[in-house]
Amino acid sequence: MKIAVCTKYVPDTAIKAKVTADGRNIDVADVSFVVNPYDEYAVEEALQIKDKQGAEVIVIGAGSEKATAGLRTCLAMGADAAVLVKDDSLENASSFTVGSVLARVCSEVKPDLILFGKNAIGADNGQVPAVVAELLQLPQASVVVKLEIHDNKFRADREIEVAHEIVEGSLPAVVTAQKGLNNPRYASLKGIMATKKKPLQVRTLDSLGLAPDDLQPRVAVQRVTLPPSRPPGKILTGEVAEVVPVLVKLLREEAKLI
Repeated sequence: MKIAVCTKYVPDTAIKAKVTADGRNIDVADVSFVVNPYDEYAVEEALQIKDKQGAEVIVIGAGSEKATAGLRTCLAMGADAAVLVKDDSLENASSFTVGSVLARVCSEVKPDLILFGKNAIGADNGQVPAVVAELLQLPQASVVVKLEIHDNKFRADREIEVAHEIVEGSLPAVVTAQKGLNNPRYASLKGIMATKKKPLQVRTLDSLGLAPDDLQPRVAVQRVTLPPSRPPGKILTGEVAEVVPVLVKLLREEAKLI
């Protein structure tokens, strides 16, 4: 069995975000990067399948040279090989462009299962897995909290609004991981040392043979702004009978909570 896990190297969620001077992106100068947290669940799930059933796990990324560090983290966790499509333009490319790139690599790798995190933090649109599934004409199960693989078929449990949904289908398929699917392991010292012997293939966009239309952006960011500052809190004093009507009015008219 062969499993591909598509990952993204993203700014650490602990950073204090700043907007670039042109107002169209987040300033990542002097910012530490990490493997997208949801992708870690996908990597861990692939490794657990490998431990139970035997599998080859290949992690795939698209971006600049710094994405190599994220792929090496996945190799240190236990993945067998990695592929990076290296091009600076992919750092801020549209979901369709990134999905087209990953779909082309996956079509060459020919995995039995393609895993993603449910979305990459930052843009949070979660469209790339759907693009890959559509381009490869594969079934997809998203935001999965439990996954079973048996006899070339999958059974995926999804927690949706006020319900629990079970999706079944045949492999190959695309599955996106939600928090709760598992507990990602830490890279061991042995795993870190082993990455030196594991293959990490670097590809160029030209090597994929994509049509120019596949790389054309479908959307353009017009403006990026930080959330507005929270207004100061209010402290109500007085007798309960006097304060409660005022509190209810504030919750209804200002906070819009009731």
